[in-house]
Amino acid sequence: MVKQIELGKTGLQVPDIAMGVMRIADKSAAEADAVVQTSLDHGINFFDTADIYAAGKSSTTLGESLQRLNVTREDIFLQSKGGIILEKGQISGDGLKGPRYDFSKEHLIAAAEIELQRLKTDYLDVFLLHRPDTLMDPEQVADAFRELKAAGKVRHFGVSNMNPWQVELVQSALDEPLVANQLQFGVMHTGMVDSEFHVNMSDERSIDHDGGILAYSRLKKMTVQAWSPFQYGFFEGPFIDNPKFAALNDKLAELAGKYGVSKNAIAVAFITYHPAKMQVVLGSMTPSRLSEMMVADKVTLTNQEWYDIYFAAGNDLP
Repeated sequence: MVKQIELGKTGLQVPDIAMGVMRIADKSAAEADAVVQTSLDHGINFFDTADIYAAGKSSTTLGESLQRLNVTREDIFLQSKGGIILEKGQISGDGLKGPRYDFSKEHLIAAAEIELQRLKTDYLDVFLLHRPDTLMDPEQVADAFRELKAAGKVRHFGVSNMNPWQVELVQSALDEPLVANQLQFGVMHTGMVDSEFHVNMSDERSIDHDGGILAYSRLKKMTVQAWSPFQYGFFEGPFIDNPKFAALNDKLAELAGKYGVSKNAIAVAFITYHPAKMQVVLGSMTPSRLSEMMVADKVTLTNQEWYDIYFAAGNDLP
């Protein structure tokens, strides 16, 4: 079974691996059920979605699957995200059309409520602001959060893809701490740690694109949820078994052989080994591949092995 970590400062214990369902909408009922059941069989009861995924269909598919599998609501964690309005709006959404980000009170409440309908549930365990809206009024965000919580529709709140000052701006109007920040991180997307190593230097890796968000999250005890852990760049493709990254795959294969797992598991273990206690959001819709990824907690890397993976990915130390 997977390792448990505390979600933010909530006292809640959640698995350090979450199941992301962005790509579940085009699966048949049987295929969707297999993905959900595979997660549950591995002790992964934390599901992440968003109102824009497949324009709302991903959440609907997840909700229907959970119902077919007779999953008890109190036995799982459901997290969704809102605040992005697509060009054509969302299916069964609030009628707004974009494209834009929108953190208005009305839209955030509508986004959360529509997700409850799609997921066939009375409440979300966590609701995240999905990317930062520079036009936001923190007080409107706070009003939306208070109303949703008072109605029992959302229990905890967080953000996604925000730097420390953006988090602080949202937090300034809230009555409770934000519990999570969903950020891209993985073997081939290590900007958050690159800049920590290359402090006071002028090379490319010294550029801090994120405002020290990793150290900030650790200080504030906000859970970093690592999305797209198997992608390189920004959705440019997977790095596992990619000939562009031969040295990395050789190192992953070497460690996979040592620990008796797959390269997928080593890539997940690279993230969960970090003392920030991150939660990895998996997105594969192939049960066999998920099963490979979900046994990462059987792996206990050494510090040197973690660095060796980092080097094999093309990184260096000053």
